Amino acid sequence: MNSENKLAIAGGKPVRDSYLPYGRQWLDEEDIQSVVDVLRGDYLTTGPTIDLFEQKVAEYAGSSYAVAFSSGTAALHAACFAAGISQGDEVITTPLTFAASANCILYMGAKPVFADIDPLTYNIDPDSIEKLITPKTKAIIPVDFTGQPVNHDQIQKIAKANNLIVIEDAAHALGASYKGKKIGSISDMTMFSFHPVKHITTGEGGMITTNNKTYYEKLLQFRSHGITRDPKKLTKDYGSWYYEMHFLGFNYRMTDIQASLGVSQLKKIDGFINTRNDLARIYNEKLKTISHIHLPSQDAASTSSWHLYMINLHLDQLKGTRDDIFNAMQKENIGVNVHYIPVYLHPYYQRLGYQAGLCPHAEALYKGIITLPLFPSMNEKDANDVIKALKKVVDFYS
Repeated sequence: MNSENKLAIAGGKPVRDSYLPYGRQWLDEEDIQSVVDVLRGDYLTTGPTIDLFEQKVAEYAGSSYAVAFSSGTAALHAACFAAGISQGDEVITTPLTFAASANCILYMGAKPVFADIDPLTYNIDPDSIEKLITPKTKAIIPVDFTGQPVNHDQIQKIAKANNLIVIEDAAHALGASYKGKKIGSISDMTMFSFHPVKHITTGEGGMITTNNKTYYEKLLQFRSHGITRDPKKLTKDYGSWYYEMHFLGFNYRMTDIQASLGVSQLKKIDGFINTRNDLARIYNEKLKTISHIHLPSQDAASTSSWHLYMINLHLDQLKGTRDDIFNAMQKENIGVNVHYIPVYLHPYYQRLGYQAGLCPHAEALYKGIITLPLFPSMNEKDANDVIKALKKVVDFYS
């Protein structure tokens, strides 16, 4: 019996009449007004609101500096540049992430090296990192997957012992903490993303936080074509109009329009995270009664900001595949998703010579994971609809 026929048998009225996406931004009138105020002002592109947004994020994350970018990907690229990553270098990262975490390494002509994950937390496994270090290794890019911080104690220890730079991909982890320290204050550089499904949004946008002034200055210059107007850095000085390009940078600037939205959204970050935690608690409590699924494990040392809530299906106990379950949930109007295809399994990386089997734990997990809806404008009824649909679908395939 094919999958379509099975779904027809499981059919009937969907649990929900309207579609519930896996993620969605929350904008209110204050957010809209903040953007309108900028549109009516003097600056649309690079202006004072970017400086204000950077200041607010640095204060929130507990870092000395913050630099805004047009996207999280641009921010990662800039961090790799500031770290001095170049042709011939190797950078260790996780395969269980969005492609940008590894692509930024390729942008610098370096080689991504994929370490396997911890099968409990799904974060990069420090023991796997240590085994992959060579004389060519320049940096580590750990990812705080789903919002749960990585094992910073071990990763920082490995980095210091081998003189490696840590660029933390915290696209999922704004507001998370590790042993009481806010994410954004621990690593050499930390990237946050402000895509609409993240904790706060600027439409598209990203940020690097750092405590290192040298990195900070390089990041600022890189996002603006490698150009500077700083009199202390100029080789000549012909007055206030004069500027110099010192290296090949990019136009990765955030606009004041985006930054104004970010400033307004950041005021609500604690409420957003509290709602995410409340929804995660509902899932944790009520999903444990559903057989054949594994719920996410949390490291006692970290406090997650719950960007994603991901279940792992015990496929050996079910009659269907992950795709069967996924499609059936979609039929119930529940917008589940999959995060992520291991990066090196993408066709582009396969053409670079990466092969399946490289990270067994990540590949095994990928076969059974499904991301459930989780975002601040959800309510308890929405969460209960997800639970009801999942129970209905899993029961059918049991």
